[in-house]
Amino acid sequence: MAQINAFFSMLHEYGGSDLHLASGSQPLLRLRGQLTRIKYKALEHEELKAMLYEITPEPKIKQFEETGDVDFAHELPGVARYRVNYFMQHRGISAVFREIPQTILTVEQLGLPDRLRDLAMLNKGLVLVTGPTGSGKSTTLAAIIDHANKNRRDHILTIEDPIEFVHQPQGCLINQREVGRDTHSFKAALRGALREDPDIILVGEMRDLETIRLALEAAETGHLVFSTLHTQSAHKTIDRIIEVFPEDSQAQVRASLAESLRAVVSQTLFRRVDKPGRVAAQEILIGIPSVRNMIREAKTHQLPSVLQTGREAGMQTLDDEICRLLETRVIAPEDALAQAQNKEKVQAAIEKLGGAA
Repeated sequence: MAQINAFFSMLHEYGGSDLHLASGSQPLLRLRGQLTRIKYKALEHEELKAMLYEITPEPKIKQFEETGDVDFAHELPGVARYRVNYFMQHRGISAVFREIPQTILTVEQLGLPDRLRDLAMLNKGLVLVTGPTGSGKSTTLAAIIDHANKNRRDHILTIEDPIEFVHQPQGCLINQREVGRDTHSFKAALRGALREDPDIILVGEMRDLETIRLALEAAETGHLVFSTLHTQSAHKTIDRIIEVFPEDSQAQVRASLAESLRAVVSQTLFRRVDKPGRVAAQEILIGIPSVRNMIREAKTHQLPSVLQTGREAGMQTLDDEICRLLETRVIAPEDALAQAQNKEKVQAAIEKLGGAA
């Protein structure tokens, strides 16, 4: 048995999200969003390197030694899968393992808005799930794809780096491709995808101009495309996509995005105070005609006002969702205020509850 498995078991037992192993430091677990040291000696470079290489595929060792960075997935049968990153720092080798549950939780189990199930049943278009690293984007997307898998009779193709949640075919045929193992790049896989008869395409991350362009093309040609971006609000997501392109092509990109966009779900993760665990709060923008016109006419600065008035269309602002979680005593006032976009509004909600941040 690999020596590192004891740390994986500890992470799983305590319900943590991440394991941090760094040369010159004690191991740490991220529990409910905060790092906690394990009562264990500080790890030295050679010792940690040997521990990590015991579970690392040979091609990934070669890649790491050539570049100083590597990503891959690792599975401990009966416990969990892990998204893995190794990197070099001034004290030596370090690694971060993100636990990926073996059971895919449903939209209902995660407490996500019912609207997200509707997104899984769209015929075509682009749906983006955004947020900072560690905000639960992959978990949300897995729940949406799981709903499609159970309720549609289609071909779902995922392109990931690495594969995180493993979906078993139910109503749908599911093919999951890992960048670096099954395909050279997101771009290469997306080019091939259009010849593979998919109905739904999941692109793990829209990292560069060519990947974004191909994802938009796939959405425009009758496919339902899901992907992620590291942006923190719906209107910033739109701007980010457009600004990736050269200025002389941005008008065309606006037209393409206006035509294909179906929804942007921007989420933030909070520590729960009602029970152990964390909960996501979402801002949801739906691609209704007025939203499409604003994108086409470069008026994305007006999108926040549409979010505030679009509840009947299934939209919600992040601040409204934060206030709901406050009112139901799920999150702490100080956390709510720290993540709020309109701090005055959230402060008023806190005071109404008789609390103080």
